[in-house]
Amino acid sequence: MYRCYGNYKNHGHVILSNPEGLTVAEIKSQLSAKLLDETWFYASRWHLPDLHFKDYDDELDHPFHELEDVEYTDEEVNREETVAQFIEMALGYFDQS
Repeated sequence: MYRCYGNYKNHGHVILSNPEGLTVAEIKSQLSAKLLDETWFYASRWHLPDLHFKDYDDELDHPFHELEDVEYTDEEVNREETVAQFIEMALGYFDQS
């Protein structure tokens, strides 16, 4: 989710396969460990869609997105990588610093 300082929100989601059988708790724990202040991340660095509003406002907008939730779904996968691959990529970004 992207939430500007005016509290306007844009929501998005990605659906990944989970052939490794990771639990929701494991996924949340691994991702949460790499969030800024346990909430924020840069969508571009995690290769996720940018949810900023079309009309960027310097007084209201900032670069951060929020991890809102992780859950199981029966919806069709919309990304090629698995959950484990996504976590490895997201965590790998931080390991390069």
